[in-house]
Amino acid sequence: MTTSEFHILLSLADEDRHGYAIMREVDLRSVGQVKIGPGTLYGAIQRMLDNGWLEETDGPEEAGERRRYYRLTTEGREALSTEATRLQQMVKLAQRKKILPARG
Repeated sequence: MTTSEFHILLSLADEDRHGYAIMREVDLRSVGQVKIGPGTLYGAIQRMLDNGWLEETDGPEEAGERRRYYRLTTEGREALSTEATRLQQMVKLAQRKKILPARG
């Protein structure tokens, strides 16, 4: 899983979002350290749709104009959980090697 895919899936973990809202969420959550442009976003979304990690939804009725909204599937949530666990293990390894301080 790419870093962009991880951030996109994470942005969809709590609610369905359209593309621009995903980009904004990633930017806000990462305090501007992760920027996902439209080309990267929609390429990743297409791969994740193909993998069955995302599905397209209609979004809220009050949204007005037609935007494509996306939501995590069960498979997407499992992929996100697996990647988060892998990252957590990498942080623990960095702590054991004294690259990061151990949390107490």
